[in-house]
Amino acid sequence: MDQQLVQLLVNGVAVGSVIALAAVGLTLTYGILRLANFAHGDLMTLGAYLTLTANLNGVNIWLSILIGAVLTIGVALLCEKLLWSPMRDRRASSTTLIIISIGLALFLRNGITLLWGPENQRYDLPVATALDVFGVRIAPTRLIVVGLAILAIAGLHYLLQHTKIGKAMRAVADNTDLARVSGINVDWVVIWTWVLAAGLTAIAGGMFGLITAVRPNMGWFLIMPMFASVILGGIGNPYGAIAGAYIIGIAQELSTYVLPSEYKLGVALMVMILVLLVRPQGLFRGMI
Repeated sequence: MDQQLVQLLVNGVAVGSVIALAAVGLTLTYGILRLANFAHGDLMTLGAYLTLTANLNGVNIWLSILIGAVLTIGVALLCEKLLWSPMRDRRASSTTLIIISIGLALFLRNGITLLWGPENQRYDLPVATALDVFGVRIAPTRLIVVGLAILAIAGLHYLLQHTKIGKAMRAVADNTDLARVSGINVDWVVIWTWVLAAGLTAIAGGMFGLITAVRPNMGWFLIMPMFASVILGGIGNPYGAIAGAYIIGIAQELSTYVLPSEYKLGVALMVMILVLLVRPQGLFRGMI
């Protein structure tokens, strides 16, 4: 195989790992809360900037990513308390919720620009020599990103399948009213949903900063690939979102072999459309 194609494939796996973590959070909020959250990408950006702030103040990069995730979870829970919970109490329509999420996205993005500035920034990390594997140069950070994504996905799988809160989340996603009358504390499920969604997307933002620059619109540029991954994999299914993310990430990077990089987003959406024409429900059954 052409070395350039292999290089692009490696890059695609790294980008797909980042999209996968963020897309899982997005599909959880839709599957459980019925919220198509367009502010999800900007929570990812916030996580990257909080990681950057901790790192530039002398904190180890891995601890910085953890700090960024915890603080982003706090912001998400604050939004839940002040915004999403009152909207659910008022039984706001899905259209209203989408418009509110777009407004929240703009608020977060402009707030980030105000606090950190519009220029690209990078973490304070030592320069690492790329590994040469049969002529393909692989940055150590890309290997770390893929490894961390695998660990996070494995942890999510264990939580959903083998813990009490995971089973409760699956029950609420399947039927909220039935779960409530069965004695499940739906309010706690909502909180855990935001903890997982915001935590995973903040970690994704921190990791994306490892392989590219940290910039105010980084999450906004990834929100469409995230939605494409969620729809491609089956709305509400985290495993489908992961599969969809890797397909989208790899397709985007491989497309630059024959197309300018400006067309990557168009390629991602075209892949989604082509798959949905054959399988309208997505690759997997929706809902966890």
